Amino acid sequence: METLEPVQPPAPVPPRALPAARWRERETAHEERAHALTAAAAQRRREGRAHPVEDFLFTYYSWAPGRLRRWHPGVGVELLLDDGDPGGGGRERAGWAHYARTARGVRVDAASLLARRGPTVRLARDVLAGTRGRPAQLACFGLHEWAMVHRTRPEEVRHAGLPLRLGHAGTDAVVESHRIRCSHFDAFRFFTPSAVGLNELQPTRTAQAAQEQPGCLHATMDCYRWAMKLSPAVPGELLLDCFELARDVRVLDMRASPYDVSSLGWSPVAVETPEGKAEYVRAQREFAERADPLRAALVAVCEELLAA
Repeated sequence: METLEPVQPPAPVPPRALPAARWRERETAHEERAHALTAAAAQRRREGRAHPVEDFLFTYYSWAPGRLRRWHPGVGVELLLDDGDPGGGGRERAGWAHYARTARGVRVDAASLLARRGPTVRLARDVLAGTRGRPAQLACFGLHEWAMVHRTRPEEVRHAGLPLRLGHAGTDAVVESHRIRCSHFDAFRFFTPSAVGLNELQPTRTAQAAQEQPGCLHATMDCYRWAMKLSPAVPGELLLDCFELARDVRVLDMRASPYDVSSLGWSPVAVETPEGKAEYVRAQREFAERADPLRAALVAVCEELLAA
């Protein structure tokens, strides 16, 4: 009988190395880009002011603007140190959470991160990959925001500083005359009690990976959520791409909502009309296409972590 040689496991892939000059250049560019994206929000925080649209990504997702300014190279990248590491900035990273020293520099410690956040990494992979594998549903018309104020009293609306464009009765009529089909649990959980039964789907947290679809604006905004939850394994550039996408999606979300955002400088997307529906679907499709490569990159991060 032929004796088979034992199968040898594949050798670990060595980390990709970044020379000090190159990664410091990327770090600086990231910090400048992040500052441009967050400076206004940080200033409002200092002054005790709030913006009902632009501050959503810092309140709903609960990560302060400063979190975006720290650059990470991503998992599988070794930051080389040279010239004595002037200022100690590179070596300082060895003390950051989920970083480790190497013979030549520092890197994200994938094993440490996976040990601490394994369930989150697996959930992120399942939700993001599942979303990519489904066709986009483009007929919800942003009615989740309308369902969140269905049959409420004026003091109960979520954005009390913004009037309802059609008033309470007109808003209720739009909800009751349309098909409601929200697939996103984190939007559905804010439906008013009277609107819950109007939704054709009953999304749950446990079924999230099986229910998310790429046409959903909130699922697209959640690319930023997953990027933050996977940090520091996500490259800083990818994190900011996800943030910018979420910011742009949120603007459409509120323009298509029942709230009158004209005082903030935006025209409404009147989804109660055929023209508004067509405008919403066009933008929805563009956001789905823009999100797909970001989701793919986040899935790749998850897979690399799970292989650690």
